[in-house]
Amino acid sequence: MTLPRARRTGRRERMALRSAKPTLDPCPPGQIGGSYKPLSETELRRIYDTALDLLEKLGMGEVPPRLHADLLAVGAIDNGSERVPFPPALVESAVDQAAKTFVLHGRDPDRSIEVGGNRVHFGTGGAAVQTLDMASGLYRPSTLVDLHDFTRLQDTLANVSWFTRCCVATDVPDNFDLDVNTAYALLKNTTKPTATSFTLAEHVGPIVKMLDIAAGGEGEFSKRPFLKTHISPVISPMRYGEDAVDVVYECIKHNIPMSCITAAQAGATAPATLAGFLAQSLAETLASLVMVHAIQPGFPMVFSNWPLVVDLRSGAFSGGSGETAVLNAASAQLSNWLGLPSGVACSMTDAKAIDAQYGMEKGITSMAAALAGGNLIYESSGMTASLLGASFEAFVLDDEMHSNTYRALRGIEVTDENLAYDAICDTVLGPGHFLGAQETYAAMERDYFYPSLADRDEPRTWAEKGAQDAWSRARSKAETILRDHQPEYLTPEQDSEIRARFNIL
Repeated sequence: MTLPRARRTGRRERMALRSAKPTLDPCPPGQIGGSYKPLSETELRRIYDTALDLLEKLGMGEVPPRLHADLLAVGAIDNGSERVPFPPALVESAVDQAAKTFVLHGRDPDRSIEVGGNRVHFGTGGAAVQTLDMASGLYRPSTLVDLHDFTRLQDTLANVSWFTRCCVATDVPDNFDLDVNTAYALLKNTTKPTATSFTLAEHVGPIVKMLDIAAGGEGEFSKRPFLKTHISPVISPMRYGEDAVDVVYECIKHNIPMSCITAAQAGATAPATLAGFLAQSLAETLASLVMVHAIQPGFPMVFSNWPLVVDLRSGAFSGGSGETAVLNAASAQLSNWLGLPSGVACSMTDAKAIDAQYGMEKGITSMAAALAGGNLIYESSGMTASLLGASFEAFVLDDEMHSNTYRALRGIEVTDENLAYDAICDTVLGPGHFLGAQETYAAMERDYFYPSLADRDEPRTWAEKGAQDAWSRARSKAETILRDHQPEYLTPEQDSEIRARFNIL
């Protein structure tokens, strides 16, 4: 069939137009979420009231002495038992005085992001001890080289808004060397906002000295912190962890923003009922907020209430389930309802391969969290195998998935111009198609996302090009990035000074 001349010309013009100028991003990070509300107003209130009751009547156990004194000073109750109750007024004061928005700085100021409100950002997290090897397609222990490679790979991915170390270098001893080499990998390979964790409180100060070198001198990092920390100061069910609490004190001392993470598991360390789970998990994350409030009111803290699910038949962690999707969406809704910067964990598939299960689980869970308005969606890039694994191919595939999610969040702009009444009339009475129209050109650049990895060819063309699947295409892109992107974000002088003072491996 011969196409009308106008259609063939229109297609050539569109292709020429896209080649002649840079493509605009129709769906950048920071789109607005919050349209998906799994909980009603009444249900939100009942869950919150139950969390307040738990903190008032049950309280928190295993409170370290220094924190115990600080909690009592702001209104916690010493009832002579081994647990410390929090009156509702104390909890609500902590919520009222909490930082509602704050900036996660990048070393490059243009890469900084604001956390809070109704903006959605995808990023990373995790502590994968295995990496999906691109050559063999099988898992092997994660190494320090992998961490460097993951960091510079994601440095090129626009939809990874911040980078938390996604794997643990199992070839480095689990002591100060691990913490310092992890932080060094972040400094060397990206200027995005970053995050890490500290094994012990005494590791914080020395690593801040390394961050100062990159920031330009002693005390400079704390003026504009470009790294935050992930801490789990509450151990489910309803008790503090002393080592993590010590890290909190040190991070506040050095002005390091933090994500205080509650990671209860439904049916194991929290109730199997979803409402009960949400009540306990909310109480525990509020306990982290009260802790921060007792030390320094209003200190920047991401309210990271991460509902995790286990398969109750086997006890195996389940990161890609429908329950994970709805629980994390509800958690984001609860946090945003309280006006707190929300952090949830989604897109952590149970799949080992880059296959249909991978795509289904990541798509369902990450879309739910984004639609619910999770400010920071952790674990959402590169994670596989129920958080045991990380994958280079997954990073680039997930980056494209996030573009589609952001496009869905952006929604539909209904204006006189976009309703296109005049264009419809002109086209019906004129050429009979919209190809080549200026309105089409404008919408093409402004309103549509064009994937580079998802295949839209017809079957014969796909076969002629080698019949590649998504895994193969993603592998090729990841290999190209790792070959070509060799950033030098530390000056030779900074690198030499760091290596002279620390055991950089």
